[in-house]
Amino acid sequence: MDTKDVIKLYKHPRPKSCSMLASWPGIGDVSLTAAKYLVEKLNAVEIGEIEPVNFFEPVGVTVRDNVVESPRFPESKFYYWQYPKAGKGLVIFIGEEQPAFKGYELVNCVLDVAQRLRVSRVYSCAAAVTRIHHSEEMKVWGAATTSNLVDELSKQNVILRDSLRIAGLNGLILGMAKEREMEGVCLLGEVPSYATQIANPKASLAVLGILTKMLGITLDLTELSHLAERVDEEMDRIAKRVTAEYIDQFTEPIWEQDEEEE
Repeated sequence: MDTKDVIKLYKHPRPKSCSMLASWPGIGDVSLTAAKYLVEKLNAVEIGEIEPVNFFEPVGVTVRDNVVESPRFPESKFYYWQYPKAGKGLVIFIGEEQPAFKGYELVNCVLDVAQRLRVSRVYSCAAAVTRIHHSEEMKVWGAATTSNLVDELSKQNVILRDSLRIAGLNGLILGMAKEREMEGVCLLGEVPSYATQIANPKASLAVLGILTKMLGITLDLTELSHLAERVDEEMDRIAKRVTAEYIDQFTEPIWEQDEEEE
């Protein structure tokens, strides 16, 4: 596949140095939530996209007011933000879905754009599934493509686990960036093992706290913090309801036990 045929760049920024955050959906939507929040708060400008027809097959259509709409493909878009000072830039790539096939080719397209825009370091985010409780502070794990970058992560109080596996394209892109001799960093927010199917803005908040420091960006995290608090409260309510249902179903009332004994 000739990546030039599937990549559309509307704008061609020319920063002296540039970093990239690449993001796809994953457990707890840790990566996607962080990337979308970054785009919104920085007012990053859309600069291009990857043609989806080469990577995705629509499996259905949406019907509104009984009228069938045209098939919609998942979007894969690039955004750009220029630092106020110096010639630094930040590229943010957001993929709405991970393709069932051709993931390797899609990542190649993303990295082709990265190199075209002089990106020297690629960041990604993911979830670290642990036995943590949702009410606890979510810590951030880290991995990098070089030992020097690992040292940089240790200065940010990131947890270094020596050995782990980062599933999906949020992990694959780091290995492929390393093949191109580009620096790569992955930040993994802790997610409770019992809540992997629920969006976890608290984990995204923890990841963004580290990421913005490494990027040298000041970002208002208040809105995301409030969202994390609301999700925590909702999970508390769910936990209490499930506990009550469990007690009702599996606990035999004392008076019934007495009747049986008689």
